Amino acid sequence: MSSAAGQEAVADGHATGNGHTAGSAPADRDGRAADVRAADVRGGGGRAGEGAGPAVAVSGGRRAGPPPAGPVWPGGPAPLGARFRIGPDGVAGTNFALWAGGAEAVDVCLFDEDGRETRARLPELTHEIWHGFVPGVRPGRRYGFRVHGRWDPWTGARWNPAKLLLDPYARAVDGEFRLLPEVYGHVRDWPDQQVADTVRDDRDSAPFVPKGVVVADDGDRPGDHRPGTPWADTVVYELHVRGFTRLHPGIPPELRGTYAGLAHPAAIAHLVKLGVTAVELLPVHQFAHEDHLLARGLRNHWGYNSIGYFAPHGGYSASGTAGQQVGEFKRMVRALHAAGIEVILDVVYNHTAESGQYGPTLSLKGVDNQRSYRLAPDARRYADFTGCGNTLDTTQPQVLRLITDSLRHWVTEMGVDGFRFDLAAALARSAHGVDMRSPFLAALAQDPVLREVKLIAEPWDIGSGGYQVGAFPPPWAEWNDRYRDAVRDFWRHALPDVREMGYRLSGSSDLYAWGGRGPCASVNFVTAHDGFTLRDLVSYDRKHNEANGEGNRDGTDDNRSWNCGAEGESDDEEIRALRRRQLRNLLATLLLSTGVPMLVAGDELGRTQRGNNNAYCQDNETGWLDWTLLDDPGWRALSELTARLIALRRAHPVLRRRTFFSGRAQAPDGLRDVAWFTAGGTEMTEGDWYAPAATLGMYLSGRDIPGGDERGEPVRDDSFLVVLHAGPGPVEFTPPGAPWAERYEVVVDTGGEEQAEAPGRVLRAGAPVTVPGRTVLLLRVAA
Repeated sequence: MSSAAGQEAVADGHATGNGHTAGSAPADRDGRAADVRAADVRGGGGRAGEGAGPAVAVSGGRRAGPPPAGPVWPGGPAPLGARFRIGPDGVAGTNFALWAGGAEAVDVCLFDEDGRETRARLPELTHEIWHGFVPGVRPGRRYGFRVHGRWDPWTGARWNPAKLLLDPYARAVDGEFRLLPEVYGHVRDWPDQQVADTVRDDRDSAPFVPKGVVVADDGDRPGDHRPGTPWADTVVYELHVRGFTRLHPGIPPELRGTYAGLAHPAAIAHLVKLGVTAVELLPVHQFAHEDHLLARGLRNHWGYNSIGYFAPHGGYSASGTAGQQVGEFKRMVRALHAAGIEVILDVVYNHTAESGQYGPTLSLKGVDNQRSYRLAPDARRYADFTGCGNTLDTTQPQVLRLITDSLRHWVTEMGVDGFRFDLAAALARSAHGVDMRSPFLAALAQDPVLREVKLIAEPWDIGSGGYQVGAFPPPWAEWNDRYRDAVRDFWRHALPDVREMGYRLSGSSDLYAWGGRGPCASVNFVTAHDGFTLRDLVSYDRKHNEANGEGNRDGTDDNRSWNCGAEGESDDEEIRALRRRQLRNLLATLLLSTGVPMLVAGDELGRTQRGNNNAYCQDNETGWLDWTLLDDPGWRALSELTARLIALRRAHPVLRRRTFFSGRAQAPDGLRDVAWFTAGGTEMTEGDWYAPAATLGMYLSGRDIPGGDERGEPVRDDSFLVVLHAGPGPVEFTPPGAPWAERYEVVVDTGGEEQAEAPGRVLRAGAPVTVPGRTVLLLRVAA
């Protein structure tokens, strides 16, 4: 069948003039659509599978198909996606290749500047990859695919050629998903919603969905000069490209909210002054806004709804979306690398924007739904381990290839230095649950490119057995929520005993001391994008998410926060001062702990979301960083203290150890590499660890730090005593004497704002010193 003739059949559908198939679809006892004319479905291979319920098509009426694109040559099956090249006899054009193994045919659809569509049937099928070379198609051309096959949702088959599909390998995307019935493969407003997803909608979706863009291979690789920061020296700064730059006064207005804005010297200057070594960007893969948000007039701000795994999100581009976003992203990476800052991407390979059985048909659902997603036993529904409606099936070779090809693309072509994997446990699921020998983890472990970059797991999902903190194999690092919870509980004076705090401060050896892992496997954080900001953590006891339009039911209720005596903003100066002191305590604890610290953009400035702990849909002042906070001396002082703490960490290897403490005595004087003290200056006993305590002293020896320097020479550093006091009133703390020290110099004191600068006081060992309530002291052993 020719391409044009095939399209005419697809458009037919034997529909009535009102856009619906004649008759209604009552449900039988199994909930399946009954008494409907399945034989009326045409063009898309709409026969029902054996033993399945009937399938139905809805069309806007018979319409002529667009003209064919002209001659299509066989081309080749690799690489997947759209690649501009010089073909046979020196003819320029684009090779299109799409994995769609179960499909009956694939059309590539080309769009001109006015949105007019022409189609070309891909003529060759090689190892389940449809491919063809279209002469004359050059970079900047928009395109998509229409995939022909069976419509039988009861067996998971959801092919519908009326729906234009985004190329899963598109390297640039133009346009956005619009909330209209045409973008759904099924009839969204079918009278019987119980079976609506089984009724095929044959209306054309092309005007209302994003399209891929052919991109030239320019050979520009910004990763050629990477900072290569070792894990032990890394300080991660989680930020949102748009939220970080949208209100920055030093960035030109036309660049705010974009990759170019983050590359601007004014943005980079703050990162350099702060001293962070890596930015962890909230999702920058092309994403779509959820239909339920669009219906409420909101948008997805965070971007955890990916639809294009090779394309920088076009909404963050200042230069255009016809491929220009690719070059702009590369220039951003190059600018950050030049400042010594690595780029880590927060990536969402666990699910896509196509949601569940009632979601839109945008890409993989129409390419091969059966082998792209994990399906429930009845195959019509999806196995959902993500809470987002679907879960990509990483046990399928083509899905695994899609993910690993995408990761390599971002490393080799776009220059990024690592990845943080959202709901990584979902990716590690095999047929019988989360498996640390899963195909996904095995594929990354043996890949010569991916095993060399920074890999960070969010080590959980919402399914059974999904909580896997401490279980990921080397060389993975993990977000350590045990650290977050312990630190929050300690500073609100709610820990039942101090064992948990001791483990978290010293690198979480109870979680990571196996398989050659070290303290750098623990990414320590107190806050993240998901949850309260640091300021809100000390200002609210309860979430306040009313602006999200979900009745304040969204977001966690387990915040482990303390409002310091008043809910929300307060004019009481005592409460305001206490909150600022608690912020200093939390930041000091994070940056003096062993492991890899992660800060959230704006926490160092006192950023607030007014108590919203799930601001994923707040693309407004709630979700943007307010840079006017730097005009306030108190918040500016907090930023300066954060920079001082990071500088201290960078200057002292004892604060960023690569190996766990042994706790054993070092000959001949009995000094240990780590020791723990009560407020009275005595070493903690077994009983002390099992009792609640408001005060904890941690001694860190800088003598003979394991590992050696770059030449293998022994590393020696100053020794420190960290004193954490979470009680509301002052405490008499006695600094320990020999063999630990004779004198101590105060380096950091969070007890009062005027002491945030290094006080320089010298304390005598054995002489009690009054530590104010809720204070961190960093004491250096004086010569």
